[in-house]
Amino acid sequence: MSKKKNISGDKALDRLKAGNKKFVADKLEGKLQDKSRRSALTKGQNPFAIILSCADSRVVPELAFDTGLGELFVLRVAGNVANTSTIASIEYAVAHLGTKLIVVMGHESCGAVTAAIAGGDNGYNLNHLLSHITPSIAASRNKDVNAVVKKNAKMTCGDLIGRSEIISKATAGRGGLKVVPAYYNLGSGKVNFL
Repeated sequence: MSKKKNISGDKALDRLKAGNKKFVADKLEGKLQDKSRRSALTKGQNPFAIILSCADSRVVPELAFDTGLGELFVLRVAGNVANTSTIASIEYAVAHLGTKLIVVMGHESCGAVTAAIAGGDNGYNLNHLLSHITPSIAASRNKDVNAVVKKNAKMTCGDLIGRSEIISKATAGRGGLKVVPAYYNLGSGKVNFL
C-alpha cells in the first residue's frame, strides 16, 4: 500500500484549532456528515490528523474539533495510553494514510489517571492499563490529577516516538510528522495544546 498525500502537520494543527474555536463558541458547522460524504468514503480514507484520546464519554474528538466523517483517525482508550494496539493503529495511519499530525489528548478529571494515582489492586486488565500511566505520576512534581493528565499526554508523545520506528522516522526531517500533546477542558470544551 502506498502512502497518500496529506496536508502538513502545521496545517492540520491549524484546522484542529479553528474547529475547536467553533466548538467552544457553539458554532459547529457539522459538515461532511451526510449521505454523499459516506458514499465518497467507500473509496478510501485520508484523515488529516490522528487523535489518541481517552475513552471518556465526555470527550468526543470529532465534535471538539468540528470535523466530519473521514477527517480524523481517532483511537480512544482510557488514559489515552500508548499500548501495543494503539501504537500499531497509529503506525498504520502514518505509514499507509500519510497523516502528518498525531495529537495525544488527555482531559480534565480523567478517571484512569485518578485510579492510577490512587493505586491498589483493580484486577489484572485495569492494573495493566494503569501501569502505562504510573511513569507520569512518578515524573510529575504535582500529584494533582490534572497535572498528571498533562504530564501523561506529554510522556505518551515521547512513548509513541520512542517505541515506534515508523513514527520516529516519520518525525525526522522538514515537513515530517508532528506529535503534539493536548489537554481537553470538560466545562468549556477548549483544547489546550501543550
